Amino acid sequence: MKFFRQEVDSAVDALLLQQVILYPTDTVWGLGCDAEVTRAVEQVYKLKNRPAEKACIVLVADEQMFARYAEVVPSNLTELLAAQKRPTTYVVPGSRQLAPNLLAPDGTIGLRVVQEDEFCRLVIRRLGHGLVSTSANLSGEPTPAIFSEINPALVRQADYVVNWRQDDEIRAAPSRVVRVLADGQLEVLRD
Repeated sequence: MKFFRQEVDSAVDALLLQQVILYPTDTVWGLGCDAEVTRAVEQVYKLKNRPAEKACIVLVADEQMFARYAEVVPSNLTELLAAQKRPTTYVVPGSRQLAPNLLAPDGTIGLRVVQEDEFCRLVIRRLGHGLVSTSANLSGEPTPAIFSEINPALVRQADYVVNWRQDDEIRAAPSRVVRVLADGQLEVLRD
């Protein structure tokens, strides 16, 4: 347990320094930074060679943090979260609290409330801001489900590499992505 807490502390320290971390998310391994720091978001895009018009997901700790980053909060958010069977990212209009370079060209952002992963939840709570989450791969490469699949060049370039779950061989799929429509219905973008 002490090692776990040290890794949470080290990840948060790096994020507070506006650095990019390589970490195990509630789904796959990801690159992340403070979702409110434009310069850090630029660094994530640079490391991935990701086109600027491709938005990233932001992980949040709870419904209140979701509301901080969503211009419009679905009225049925509590029910949506209770009903989901796997990690689900909700695409909604983004708020001004986010780094502007995180928003998609249409002004939306993908937000995911972390429900099952204690490491991510603790990091987000301690940081007090949303955590950028994009798969830990160069743009166009396959998404790494486990640490050993991450391109070694990306591992070397991250400011901090989390030592938690590096030996984990359990493969998780990327999150389900849905757009929340004006009437509260969901449009599945990735299943």
